[in-house]
Parts: sequence; C-alpha cells; structure tokens
Amino acid sequence: MSKHVTIRGSGVAGLSVAAELTARGHPVTVVDPAMGPGKQACSWWAGGMLAPDCEGFLAEEPVVRLGRDAADWWQDKGAQVIRRGTIVVALQRDARELDTFARRTQNHRWLDREALAAAEPQLGGRFSRALLMTGEAHLDPRRTLLALKARLSDAGVAFLPQADDRGQVIDCRGLAARDTLPELRGVKGEMVILRARDVTLTRPVRLLHPRFPLYIVPRGDGVFMLGATQIESSDRSHATVRSVMELLNAAYALDPGFGEAELLEIGVDARPAFPDNLPRVCRVGDRVHVNGLFRHGFLLAPAMARMAADVLETNNKPELWHEDHA
Repeated sequence: MSKHVTIRGSGVAGLSVAAELTARGHPVTVVDPAMGPGKQACSWWAGGMLAPDCEGFLAEEPVVRLGRDAADWWQDKGAQVIRRGTIVVALQRDARELDTFARRTQNHRWLDREALAAAEPQLGGRFSRALLMTGEAHLDPRRTLLALKARLSDAGVAFLPQADDRGQVIDCRGLAARDTLPELRGVKGEMVILRARDVTLTRPVRLLHPRFPLYIVPRGDGVFMLGATQIESSDRSHATVRSVMELLNAAYALDPGFGEAELLEIGVDARPAFPDNLPRVCRVGDRVHVNGLFRHGFLLAPAMARMAADVLETNNKPELWHEDHA
C-alpha cells in the first residue's frame, strides 16, 4: 500500500530518496527553502565520480560494495552516465604511491606509456605508467540534480519551501539535521572549476600525492572540476588561498595546459559525516533520517534511497541502520 512521504531536503540524498519512492508508487512531497538543488547544497559542488574501486583505497568495505550499482541506478533515473573508467597516475617522485594504490584496490589494469597515450594522449608524454579503473563512471552533478528535479515534478512530486510534514517524514537535510543528529560533523571541501580549452581529458583522472591528492573531472566544452580538499571543519564561508594554490599547482603538474585555463568558480562546502565516515539510516521519534554521505554522495545515495524505501515498506532494519538513534 502506498504511503504519502514528506522528504526534508533537496540535495542528492533527498532527490534520490524521492526518485526511489516515486518509482515504487508512493506520493512524495519535497520540502526545502531553496525549492530544489543549488549552491546552498554540498552536492552542488560534488565531483560526480561513480568510482567505488578508487574509493576503496581509503573507504570502508560497504562504500565499495554498495557503490557498485550507482551508475546503473543513475542511468535508470535519466542521468547521462559516462562509462570510461578512471585514470590514476602519480608523479615520478611519488611512484610508490601508485604501487600502494594498486595493492589496495581492485578492478584495474596497468597502462604503460603507449597504452596511456592511446587512452589520454596528453598524459602519455608525461607519465610512464598509470592505472585504469575499468568499471567506473562519472556524471555532471548539477545537470543530474536539475534534470532529476524536473523529472520528479513531471511525475507529480510537489516541491514546497516550508514544512508540510504529512505522512512519513524522511529527513535528508545534511548538516542542518544536527539539531537531532548530534554526532554529525562537517568535513570542509574546497574545489575549483576551470575552462581549459587546450586540455582534452575525456575521463576522470586522479593524481596521487602524499599531501594533496587531486581529482580532475571533465564536464564537457573544456570545463573541468578540480577537487577537493578534506578538512575537519564545518566552515563553509570561504576557500583558503593555500588550498586553491595546491589544487591549481597539482593540476598544472598533471597537465601544463591548465596553466592557461580560465578560472570559472571557486567553491566550498561542508560534507555531513558520522564518526565512522559511513552513512546511516536511522529513526528519531517518528522521523527516518538518511544522512552522513560524507564524500560519497552520488556514489551511495542510490543504495541509501533503496534502504529508506525498504524501511518505509517493510519496517525491517537495513544495512547501515543505527539503533543508537532509535
């Protein structure tokens, strides 16, 4: 039997839960003062990498396993998912970082200079070897969120600026939910968006570095997103000069073509995270929460949306359910 659901928050978590519930036949209302995705949400500044194997270098096992279906889920919801894998490289002085990365991750193959040049010509002349994470994908977060909101609106989902807590409430407000989830903390991320018409990268590239690893994601038309720092802070007011310089220096080391790039945006926000850096589905009173996606928003939102829908329909406790909030 369908139940009316009110979702608080319209970032990647809220819209993903709305999409999953709508697909299952539940009437949904989304409540957010912003009336939809935008610069006020940390998912607006996401990289959009659907890269479970890369994340497995540092993340816990559930991140890798639950993220493997993300690309298919997003594609099913109408997103333009680009499946070209991820390139991972390191400067010569950091060559051991690449070997360590290979040992700790799965589903990759080594590329020598010739194979790398065939995959990404601008990298072949600068790096003697690389890893290609073969099963990974990426998408444009902003286009994806805006298109998903439009699709939900067409399906009858109402977007309201103020609370209308009818039916079951699912809270996806990110850091704003600290009023009821005190364990949440903010992890600051800073990122840069450039237009570099002379750079022709066609897939995400990760440059390993012991202090400031970098990822670069192509957005089309010569636009690239560079990210991202990871600082234990809830401050989302400004990016620091040091962080921006490190991002730009790392990009220039990857490809000198970025030296002539046009600086389009400098972004900063704080990702919501629990102490173990894993997301949670939990209940506080009569409200279900989906939160703590940390740096894995687009990668884990589909799995978390399915869990939230299962809680609503069966009242069973899914994986990543936390009793301490019940």
